[in-house]
Amino acid sequence: MSVESFAIATGAAARRRIGATLAMSGLVVLLALISLGIGAVRLSPVAVTQALFGGGSDVAQVIVREIRLPRMILALAIGAILGLSGAALQGLLRNPLASPSLFGAPQSAAFGAVAVIALGLADAHSYALPVAAIVAAFGSVFALLAVAGRNAGLLILILAGLAISALAGAATALVMNLSQNPFVVLEIAFWLLGSLADRSFQHVALALPFIVLGGAILFSQRSAFRALSLGEETAQSLGVDVARLRLVVILGVALGVGGAVAVTGTIGFIGLVAPHLMRPLIGHDPARLLLPSALAGAALLLAADIAVRIIPSTSDIKVGVLTSIIGVPFFLYLIRRERRALGGGVA
Repeated sequence: MSVESFAIATGAAARRRIGATLAMSGLVVLLALISLGIGAVRLSPVAVTQALFGGGSDVAQVIVREIRLPRMILALAIGAILGLSGAALQGLLRNPLASPSLFGAPQSAAFGAVAVIALGLADAHSYALPVAAIVAAFGSVFALLAVAGRNAGLLILILAGLAISALAGAATALVMNLSQNPFVVLEIAFWLLGSLADRSFQHVALALPFIVLGGAILFSQRSAFRALSLGEETAQSLGVDVARLRLVVILGVALGVGGAVAVTGTIGFIGLVAPHLMRPLIGHDPARLLLPSALAGAALLLAADIAVRIIPSTSDIKVGVLTSIIGVPFFLYLIRRERRALGGGVA
């Protein structure tokens, strides 16, 4: 390929990346506006805009600003941190099936949060809740890397993640069994399904600082992800401390996922799906994939939260249930694709 042809191809790829990122940003804004208008009371885009800026009826202002706006902010922020965490873990482990949910981070974070609630150590609006969730999430990812090893293959990673998820689930069930209050147990059981319903600005204030800090930590390592894609030895020769990078990424994922789970419960598979949706448009550079994956995660969770409000149902459908129904078939498809790529053939 000539220099001129290479420059043309590089320019076209850059324009495609920018176009995809801008299109995803527009989709996130559109879904956010739709989220503010969808519910038991349908509001037009004009009514939503007026209510946001203090106009329109008092009822519309209460619905938009006090009920739906915190829910939309949480969906946007939590979806973004899950997508970003998935892209960061895939870049760290150089494995396209890496994600927080497969490694037991959300399940472990849920155990930490449930433990402090059920044992009466903190209430649902205490900052002890996200702290406990973050500590548990950090421990799960650290344990995974310690058990599986730095060069673990796909099968070892999946098995280790399943073991940690199962242990976290069993520990959560044990805590619920030991709880003396049956109403608390019932509330925790529904909370674990993952939901954005009935969230307030108090929940936003509880989760957002940890999500923003975790996201900033992961974004700060984007150049290291690019170097690591060339291999650990090459990355170290370029000045990347791989051991430190691993701990920093674990900390960022734990902060973001722990803060998210503390207010919504477990919402799975966003971190797995989002990077894969953007990779054909952005390319395989893990540094360039971080922001688009965050946008895709925000769009996915916003869309899922809109869907649970418009699907006809006699009871409230949990958004975590919907993301799992969509995410599990996608995960199975990815495993099948990886098997084909590794020469395993198809059944």
